Amino acid sequence: MEKSEEFIHQESSFLGKHQNYLSEFVYGGIDGSITTFAVVAGAVGAGLDNAIIIILGFANLFADGFSMSIGAYMSAKSEKQNFHKQKAIEYWEVDNMPETEREEIRDIYREKGFEDPLLSQVVEVITKDKDRWVDVMMKYELGLIEEEKSPFQTGLYTFISFLIIGLIPLLVFVADYLNIEVNNKFLWSSVMTGIGFIIIGFLKSKVTNNSIIKGISETLLLGALAALVAYFVGDFLEHIIK
Repeated sequence: MEKSEEFIHQESSFLGKHQNYLSEFVYGGIDGSITTFAVVAGAVGAGLDNAIIIILGFANLFADGFSMSIGAYMSAKSEKQNFHKQKAIEYWEVDNMPETEREEIRDIYREKGFEDPLLSQVVEVITKDKDRWVDVMMKYELGLIEEEKSPFQTGLYTFISFLIIGLIPLLVFVADYLNIEVNNKFLWSSVMTGIGFIIIGFLKSKVTNNSIIKGISETLLLGALAALVAYFVGDFLEHIIK
């Protein structure tokens, strides 16, 4: 019984750890599927060969995915650095300007509706512990809460999702290149990409706490619009260049 409970606890901890990065997985997947499908649609619209479509698709998949993951990593890292910088400043102010900082605590809780003598008691309790004092200032004065997510894992989940979901539009063309006969390649690519949009739209609804129908329909609409624009631009340029 104890082993069973321990296994359940470990499993829930494992799932909880990965669920923390669900938003990165969702937005990486949305960008990966939409941009790669747009590249495929534009190439098909331009009448490019199967091999060229694969080259363009994979070049976009890795270059854009890497770029997006680096952006996510740098953004998360900058937020963490800013938080710790501001926290160091608050510690310095508590050490060197205690009366000013104590009055700021008083102002914060006065605005929350506290009045003396309770207000003075609250201020006294908070300012007795320097760490608690700084935490309150960070949260209520600066509006900053430390992000627990790892910047590296934020970028990693974004990149993995971009690759996995972004690969879907290319699968049919890769299969055809490997001599697996596929008729109506672009149609099948569109259908498979649509399924990918549905999956990522479903996950998006979990992140944003919106309805499942809204999450799926928004993702499908954005993907369809991007593909249509790319297809007709490719078709237009193909006629001009020829």
